[in-house]
Amino acid sequence: MKRHATANWQGSLADGKGTLDTQSGALSSHGYSFKSRFEDENGKSGTNPEELLAAAHAGCFAMQLSHMLAENGTPADSLDAKSVVEVEQEGEGFAIRSSKITLEGQVPGIDEETFMKLATKAKDGCPLSKALAAIDITLDARLV
Repeated sequence: MKRHATANWQGSLADGKGTLDTQSGALSSHGYSFKSRFEDENGKSGTNPEELLAAAHAGCFAMQLSHMLAENGTPADSLDAKSVVEVEQEGEGFAIRSSKITLEGQVPGIDEETFMKLATKAKDGCPLSKALAAIDITLDARLV
């Protein structure tokens, strides 16, 4: 299986702008810029690679855990996962340092210990976590 996305960038880093397109069409000529990546903390000026990485990580983790919970005989009613990707300045550039996953799960019939064991296993085993092995990945999970 292969998936693809394309990026087009025009101009310099600080003054340029770009568009992103995904194979699925979820993003179609979706804009991104220096401002949306490095200056706009509220995220209203467009997307950026780190936001997309956070979405991918949260989604991958939630799907992995959903599968594990179903295999355990305790399918989830709801899994609300969030990933916060942290970018820090490193020398003259930037580096992604961590992905902090938070999770609220509605899982009937499961005890806290089993839930935490499976959530941790999903965090470590989802393909995005494996791809991000060079950064710190943490999990704060709770049943609701």
